[in-house]
Amino acid sequence: MAATQFKPVSEQLAYLKKGAAEIIREEDLMAKLEQSAKTGKPLRVYLGVDPTAPDIHLGHTVVLRKLKHFQDMGHTAIFLIGDFSAMIGDPTGQSETRPPLTREQVDANAKTYLAQVYTILDREKTEVRYNSEWLDKMSSYDVVRLCGHYRLARMLEREDFRSRLDQNLPISVHELLYPLLTACDAVSLRSDVELGATEQKFNLLVHRDIQREYGLPAQAVLTMPILVGLDGGRKMSKSLNNYVAITESPGEMFGKLMSISDELMWSYYELLTDFAPPVIVRLREEVRTGVLHPMDAKMQLAHVIIAGFHGEAAAKKAADEFRRVFRERQAPEEAPRQTLPRGESKRLSALLVELKLASSKSEAERLMEQGGVEIDGVRFDDARKEIDLSQPTEFLLRAGKKKFLRIVVE
Repeated sequence: MAATQFKPVSEQLAYLKKGAAEIIREEDLMAKLEQSAKTGKPLRVYLGVDPTAPDIHLGHTVVLRKLKHFQDMGHTAIFLIGDFSAMIGDPTGQSETRPPLTREQVDANAKTYLAQVYTILDREKTEVRYNSEWLDKMSSYDVVRLCGHYRLARMLEREDFRSRLDQNLPISVHELLYPLLTACDAVSLRSDVELGATEQKFNLLVHRDIQREYGLPAQAVLTMPILVGLDGGRKMSKSLNNYVAITESPGEMFGKLMSISDELMWSYYELLTDFAPPVIVRLREEVRTGVLHPMDAKMQLAHVIIAGFHGEAAAKKAADEFRRVFRERQAPEEAPRQTLPRGESKRLSALLVELKLASSKSEAERLMEQGGVEIDGVRFDDARKEIDLSQPTEFLLRAGKKKFLRIVVE
């Protein structure tokens, strides 16, 4: 096999460091890159993911994109599915023991994970592994030997465990095993670099220690920041409903991304796009000086992210739809339809409540008084206005900036 031709090490390192929170240790990574360039042998770089849920959101893609960056530089990208470790449950950030997943749940989640992962990684160049390959084969002797390589006192220094001990909350023994068993992944893969989120740092350091204990060179570790969710305060999470799933429609993704704050936008530029740091700095300066409107910078961000998952045409269509609905306040091309039976005339404020376009009569009246209600483009601000529902008809109702319904009376 011919040796791989790599870019200069300084150029590789600059590209790989973009957006990184920490490199442990940077001199180790530099040495590995130099050795790789000298021998023409790609580094083995892996990301381990436990398939505990079926869908991937943008927060998950931050580390996946970094794995893609190593792949872009010619190194071997290994996507490790923790099908064994998912049934234990990572204790990171947990205030209580997680309920175990079944093998069937894990297998189903793993299948959908892969389909989504290949929207980022090159399918042909990605090595996919499952840690059940080696963990299923471990004997009780192997497990006891593994435990002998790590001290309990160091394990209990972990913030998650220390916090639970202080609060007299239970810790199951199998949770203590989690970082040790996943360290076997690093040993079995003979990895040169492991990637993870900042909250995974403890596990990643254990993996380095265990590699040394088994006579292997310690891998370098590169951690990535946690992506803040749409609410601007907490990490992106499905349970917090502040996420953007990569399987959502382009229109849904666009609308959600446009809802983030102007300040948060720059973190998304750094972690979710391949824009070089000088380009992001220039864009930020253009917004600061008024050369570029924040809305336009955010629309560019949304377009780039969506194009990566759905293609340029879908991203452009989503942008055009957003512009039509939110900027020009025109109806979306495909407004939801609502059929109503013929009947007596009804106050528009009552109709808004009935259609769940307002939570109460007072809110409906306030919305109308503020000019936020239109029928076929005509504003209605009189709260006493009645709508004739006695004859078959059809009209487009807008409530606020975002809610459109095509009403069909029949």
